[in-house]
Amino acid sequence: MSYPHLFAPLNLGHVTLPNRILMGSMHTGLEDKAADFDKLAAYFAERARGGVGLMVTGGIAPSIEGWLKPFGGRMTFPWHTPRHRKITAAVHAEGGRICMQILHAGRYGYHPLSVAPSPIQSPITPFKPRALSARGVERTIKDFVRCAQLARDAGYDGVEVMGSEGYLINQFIAERTNQRNDAWGGDATRRMRFPLEIVRRMREAVGPNFIIIYRLSMLDLVEGGQPWQDIVTLAKGIEAAGASLINTGIGWHEARVPTIVTSVPRAGFSWVTKKLKSEVSIPLITTNRINMPDVAERILAGGEADMVSMARPLLADAQWAVKAKAGRSERINTCIACNQACLDHVFLNQRASCMVNPRACHETELRIASANTRKRIAVVGAGPAGMACAATLAERGHDVTLIDGASEIGGQFNYAKRIPGKEEFHETLRYFTHRLNDAGVRVQLGQIAELASLGTASYDDIVIATGITPRRVSFPGSDDPRVLSYLDVLARNHPVGQRVAIIGAGGIGFDVAEFLVEHAPSPTTDITRWTREWGVDMQLEHPGGLLQPQPESAARKVWLLQRSEGRPGARLNKTTGWVHRATLKNKQVTMLGSVSYDRFDDEGLHITVGSEPQTLPVDHVIVCAGQEPNRTLADALAARGHGRVHVIGGADVAAELDAKRAIAQGTRLAAEL
Repeated sequence: MSYPHLFAPLNLGHVTLPNRILMGSMHTGLEDKAADFDKLAAYFAERARGGVGLMVTGGIAPSIEGWLKPFGGRMTFPWHTPRHRKITAAVHAEGGRICMQILHAGRYGYHPLSVAPSPIQSPITPFKPRALSARGVERTIKDFVRCAQLARDAGYDGVEVMGSEGYLINQFIAERTNQRNDAWGGDATRRMRFPLEIVRRMREAVGPNFIIIYRLSMLDLVEGGQPWQDIVTLAKGIEAAGASLINTGIGWHEARVPTIVTSVPRAGFSWVTKKLKSEVSIPLITTNRINMPDVAERILAGGEADMVSMARPLLADAQWAVKAKAGRSERINTCIACNQACLDHVFLNQRASCMVNPRACHETELRIASANTRKRIAVVGAGPAGMACAATLAERGHDVTLIDGASEIGGQFNYAKRIPGKEEFHETLRYFTHRLNDAGVRVQLGQIAELASLGTASYDDIVIATGITPRRVSFPGSDDPRVLSYLDVLARNHPVGQRVAIIGAGGIGFDVAEFLVEHAPSPTTDITRWTREWGVDMQLEHPGGLLQPQPESAARKVWLLQRSEGRPGARLNKTTGWVHRATLKNKQVTMLGSVSYDRFDDEGLHITVGSEPQTLPVDHVIVCAGQEPNRTLADALAARGHGRVHVIGGADVAAELDAKRAIAQGTRLAAEL
């Protein structure tokens, strides 16, 4: 066995888990409607079949007040249990185990009925909560206990009590949000009483043969957060109250420190769990940015935790555990922590999925069945859309040739992997390399697909995934050799001076800016450098674990410009955009909107911002002003009258190099052909 610690059993007394892999809680958008529970059951069943030791559902509210949003998932009455039995029955049929997470949103609730210890509005929701009365606190504790009993009745193996990430229980514990002066607030002992009573009464109600996981906030990362000694005291109290496991919670949702994006180092917070390890006797689970078996094994072998929690990695690959146990880790479809199809979807009230695995949460709809008729199919373009399409077609039994003029597969991913904090794209390319080979795709690199050769090869279908061409901008001096495209920088390694203006502040512009300001290697592979950059106290001497950030100096002076009004980067993805903006702000990048480009000459780039002319004394200008679909071959085939041509990816819609849409589009087309 390649990973002996990862696949060692874990004895919880009344039950033994087969390995140390926890599929952590993650909201999918399927928890809120009874009609979606068949889909949710299929989603969990596939992960149980994939060998996960224990799973936790997305957050289920114990009351209407605890909703994350109106009409969200809740477990309040006995008639709520039948829908959940679909999940537990499906998981148990595959030999798996599953816990239901009980989550009371508190002041994070996106509705006017929200409650909290004190009437302090969250900076990330528009509703001011009502302060719970003493009777309200007692009622809420009973809600938690009743919810756990109903979860047991629904067939769950246990529950996870959500006590971190800034939700209600965390709000009671932290002085930041608990300004009460009664039995439930004031000093640390009284603030801790709420979670301790929940766990104690819950254990009494459900009996000994039921898993209770407590999600403990070990690092709040907000001002007014808990000091470390209070966290230790609470952990010991939670153990004494009857918890089976303690899971690690990192950061509140309003924290200024990123905790789950791809720029966070792998296992970037396991050191926090390790610090608590000697203080309690029950098993500890560590979490955040653990995405490959070697990382998990290192954590467990080093005694940093007893179990590892992974949510998004099992969204990306339901067979993660099976592949790891079989010594086939190179076949794992690695989570790259992009958040584009998972958390970003959930925040937009859409169903979650996964950029690199569009079947996630769509298992009942996107079925990859064997083809009825074997076809000869050419896929032109080995970028994200082409790779996904070719692999899926071949896995269905088609005879597939993948053609690309480049010397390696990946298309735009080969540029993305060079951006600091996006090194995980290397993993996606490794995965597709093996997947294409295993599926039997003939990969022809360094070849330009031509109309004549395609027309005479007797292909039944031709899939055009030829990607994009960068959009040019025209202004006096734009033909100067010092005016470059982003491909000149990322693909052709063109030298760039110390003062640079970037035209275009979309995703590509931000990527190029981060590439230019960062020193190599980036701090994303060095936890000590990264925590210093963001101001995280690894000694845990300050409440909340915060220090003053100490960002490293920028490698260059950069101006990031956009024509449109408003804040540059405002249209970036919700869960990651703020991190990119903060990164560039820390590097002293000047970001300007409402810019018109007047001319470029030896003095620099002459612009007008609003009505004010400026001259930026830059050595180079880099154009990141979008892209156009590359449909030259598709148009030629259409003109020739070839009737079975399909256009996907950037060649179809060239919108900010949308790999999420490209991979999904390629996969869905392949499932239909």
